[in-house]
Amino acid sequence: MPIPATQIAGLANGINGSRKVKPNNLKKLFTKAFRSTAVKSIFKSKAKRKPPAEIVRRVRFLLEAVDSLDDNVDPSHFDKMEELDSLLHELKAMLYGSNECEPAVDACAQLTQEFFRENTFRLIIICLPKLNLEARKDVTRIVANLQRQPVNSRLIASDYLEANSDLMDHLVCGYDDPGLALHYGTMLRECIRHQVVARYVLNSEHMKKFFDYMQIPEFDVAADATATFKELMTRHKSTVAEFLSENYDWFFVEFNAKLLESANYITRRQAIKLLGDILLDRSNSAVMTRYVSSKDNLRILMNLLREASKNIQLDAFHVFKLFVANRNKPTDIVNIIVANRSKLLRFFASFRIDKEDEQFEADKAQVVKEIAELEAKGPLFSGELHKFPGTPTASGELYKLPTTPLSRQLT
Repeated sequence: MPIPATQIAGLANGINGSRKVKPNNLKKLFTKAFRSTAVKSIFKSKAKRKPPAEIVRRVRFLLEAVDSLDDNVDPSHFDKMEELDSLLHELKAMLYGSNECEPAVDACAQLTQEFFRENTFRLIIICLPKLNLEARKDVTRIVANLQRQPVNSRLIASDYLEANSDLMDHLVCGYDDPGLALHYGTMLRECIRHQVVARYVLNSEHMKKFFDYMQIPEFDVAADATATFKELMTRHKSTVAEFLSENYDWFFVEFNAKLLESANYITRRQAIKLLGDILLDRSNSAVMTRYVSSKDNLRILMNLLREASKNIQLDAFHVFKLFVANRNKPTDIVNIIVANRSKLLRFFASFRIDKEDEQFEADKAQVVKEIAELEAKGPLFSGELHKFPGTPTASGELYKLPTTPLSRQLT
């Protein structure tokens, strides 16, 4: 804070003014000036920040008050809401640091320990709907950061969430409220960094809800749900493999019907890309073998090869090649491919991608070779093999690939 002009003028007069000013008077003048609040503020050190644990305890006290408010009471009228907003912002600053300084490791550890010591973490999630938008943003970042904060070389957030797994129910159901979905979705993705949390969500009844959440009309909410679903299905390999093995039937019925065969282009594109990521992961080899042994799944993939979108075609190809490469193809899989051989070969002859890719060309050449050398097993025209509603033709083919090469249909 600058020294007031009157004091500066007084100093100047004392130094440059009349020579009649006695030394004692000049000394008094300087003493008075340096005792002023303005000058003290120049030399005074920054006010000492409260200890992190104390701030967390105060936040907990305020959150308890917010939580106790009746539903019909407007939280913005709570007289301590401004203080709560300020403290949440301060906690976020401690965890993330600033342009001028990095976060202090000891302060972050103390903050994290106090957060999970009692019910502050639970309160901050439960009270989110009663906070204003800026406070919600701060809370979202605080919760996300706490998942990665070590205390004595351990992620204590994992232990806390294992003992309080019902909080994941709250986060998943956040997708039911468009105003909260993005905040809760971000928190959920950070929480499922912990394998124990991911396992809980995968094995909960909420898992089935994601197939509907991913088709919510609000694009940003659907996209966020899709990001969370992908994280659940790809982060923890062994847990995902176990889940798919135990829940194969209902999972892929939902995945195929609601995602791969969705009327929404974005949904189909994201689903076929994710399917490739799942099946091509070595941890899921048993699941992949089971998937590529199904004629229903083959039908869906062959239809996706007919898509006008080259992106969908390419991702569908990476899954389709698994059906062809399978050394233990079931009889009906072999016969379906043989029955459609000429059209498949014609399609692959004109199937190109925009950039040169040696691996793609090698994979395509191998697929073409395998299809060309396949020999039918048993009758090709068995009605049992080709009972797909509205798809069988007189020749027993699954469907008629267009005479015009698919790549020429692209705009």
